[in-house]
Order: sequence, then structure tokens, then C-alpha cells
Amino acid sequence: MKYIIIVPDGMADWPIEQIGNKTPLEAAQTTNMDFLAQNGMTGQVQTIPLGMPPGSDIGNLAIMGYDPKTCFSGRAPLEAANLGIELSQGEIAFRCNLVTVENNKMIDYSAGHIQTAEADKLIHALNEEIGSHEVSFYTGKSYRHLMVLKSKYNHKLAEAKTVPPHDMMGADIAKHLPRGINAEVLTSIMEKAGNILQDHPINQVRMDLKENPANMIWLWGQGIRPRLPLFKEKYGLQGAIISAVDLVNGIGKLIGHQIIKVPNVTGYYDTNYLGKATYGLESLKSNDFVYIHIEAPDEAGHNGDLKNKISCIERIDKEIVGTVLNHFDKNDDFRVLVLPDHATPIKKRTHTNEPVCFVMFGKGINSNGAQSFSEVTARGTGLLFKSGEELIQYFIKKNL
Repeated sequence: MKYIIIVPDGMADWPIEQIGNKTPLEAAQTTNMDFLAQNGMTGQVQTIPLGMPPGSDIGNLAIMGYDPKTCFSGRAPLEAANLGIELSQGEIAFRCNLVTVENNKMIDYSAGHIQTAEADKLIHALNEEIGSHEVSFYTGKSYRHLMVLKSKYNHKLAEAKTVPPHDMMGADIAKHLPRGINAEVLTSIMEKAGNILQDHPINQVRMDLKENPANMIWLWGQGIRPRLPLFKEKYGLQGAIISAVDLVNGIGKLIGHQIIKVPNVTGYYDTNYLGKATYGLESLKSNDFVYIHIEAPDEAGHNGDLKNKISCIERIDKEIVGTVLNHFDKNDDFRVLVLPDHATPIKKRTHTNEPVCFVMFGKGINSNGAQSFSEVTARGTGLLFKSGEELIQYFIKKNL
């Protein structure tokens, strides 16, 4: 049996008046996902455990079949794993966004989705100016980077209250700075970094071009090295991961999956959708399982970009789901599962924690009556899995 999980990050949404009170998923042309719903099983799953923040870290851990309540130790350590950063005892990793701040307000959580080549020069400048034995910066992709802190303050800083920058668009940053014991260590680093970035030639050019400058760093999502059992030990399958995002690849590395690199994946609207599908199918020649993650719908949700959210969903349906379906004969031993890790409503421009829709299709999976795939039709079936771990156990082990 071959297993394919397709995760359009943040695809789930709320009804929007300007498209007839439909969600972007309902408004999109999704012939292939609708086929899965008509011939498979659809319902809802609570990917975000009650009481936990609705982030992609929590959601993707859950969809990969792990219980975030027992194994989550912060977002940044998961990303660190993909960058090959070995966190030692006493070290704590922070997500380090390059952001745009204007008049003390968060204008852009991604600094105009700055290109990695530009961002790397900025991160290098931070290491040159304020890096030390205790503070190190690491380049990730686009606006997503890491800082590792080795300090006597760490046991308290791991408990600091930090806020993701995409949760505070347009807000006064003073109200959302890190808080808690010794949090002034973090705010001091952010202030020093801002002074360096503001005058950097990269940002001078960006402003001349009317692009958002990366004039500040935002520290959040901190944590220590996690301990996760290998996926093969837990589920008996050898797997692979395809994603443009360090977070998802980092989880994959920690649980023993092969990380498949696909050309021209960007983590944005223009990513290589078809490449993700074809490389994913190729990986099944040597693996039992592939996890294909697409960041684009989530970015559209954060941007409040309805047009591109619908467009991204349609490309996922045609170029990824359609390619997977065309590859297999209906009698082949395969199963496919499509679901977002959480909702990112256009109206809210950040993540929410309600149950999300899923559709499951393949050998041994029977129809439960849905005629299309959407938040509404999934809720209408009355089927609800209480956790991602419960859903994955069903997906993998049903009738086997």
C-alpha cells in the first residue's frame, strides 16, 4: 500500500460575502478533490488540540500522527533541525522573522517576502555586528530565519510570551513585544538588530524600489530540542517529505523521513506545484508514504488575498491532486488524504483553531455521501476525528 498526504496549508476558511458567502474552497474549481469526496470519505478533524495555539507547527505535527500535547517543545527547534542546527543543553532556538515596521506598527510580517539571497546578507550583517558566543543567527528561506541563544537566562526565556508577527498585522508592536522574566534580553537584541538593518544597503535599495524594507527582526516560537519517536517505529512505514518550509522539513528529519528537494519551490503563490506531485510520486518507488505540503494558501490567508487563495487552491487541485489521481489505477493499492493543518481565514488574516475538513480516498475507503469537498460538506457528514493522530491511525491501519 502506498500513502499520500497532501496538505494545503491554511486552506480552510470562513464564508466571505463578496463571493456569495462561500469559502475560498467552495468558490474554487476543485474537480479532483470533489471526485475524492464523491468516491471516498470526508469529515472533520481537530488538528489543533484544545488550549494550544493554532500554528502550522502544531497542525503538521498532528497530521504526521503525533500528539502535540506531549511532544511539542516550540516551533523554532523544528526548523533548526532542518537547517542542521544541533541544539545542545542550555540552548534555545527562536524563530527570527525579517519584518517591516513603520511608525511602531507591524506593516509586513514578511518584509515583502524578501528573497533569500538578500535576506542572507542581512543575517550575515547581524552576526557580524551583534553575534557572539551566546547569540547566533542562521539564514533560512525568504523572511523565515533563526536565532539561537546560549545564556544563563534560558531556563526563563523558554517560558517567555512571544507573539507571531502574522498575528499582529497593523498593530502597535509595543503591545506585543516578548514578555516575562528576562524578556528584556530579547527586546534588546531586537532593538540592536533594527538599528543595523535600518541603514543596511539592501534596505536602502528596497526602499528606493518602493519595496518593504526588512528593518527589524521579530523573535518568537522559541523552544528547546524536541524528542520524537521515529515514524517507522510508530507506524511501520518509511516516508518522505516535500515542502518549501523549514518547519515541515524539520519535523520530517526528526521523525526519520527522507527530505525530497524539488526545484523552484518557493513557499509562495509561484511555487512548483506540478514538481511537488511528480517528485512525490517518484519517491514512492522507495518509500511507503509521502507528505506533500504546500504553503501558498496560508500565505494568501495572511495577506488577506482572496483572489490568490482561490487560485492556489485550484492549482493544488489540478496540478497536485489531479496528477496523483492520474498516476494510479483505481484498483491500485494506494490511499490519498487531503486536508489543511489549520484554517487561515481571509477575514482574520491569521490562524484559527476550529476543526478542519479532510477527504480520504483509496483502497478500503468507502464513500460517506458527500458530493463535493468543502468545510460545509465535511461538517455535514457528522464525522469528526478528535485528533490528527487518531485520523492518521485510521488512514494507515483501516482494514489492514
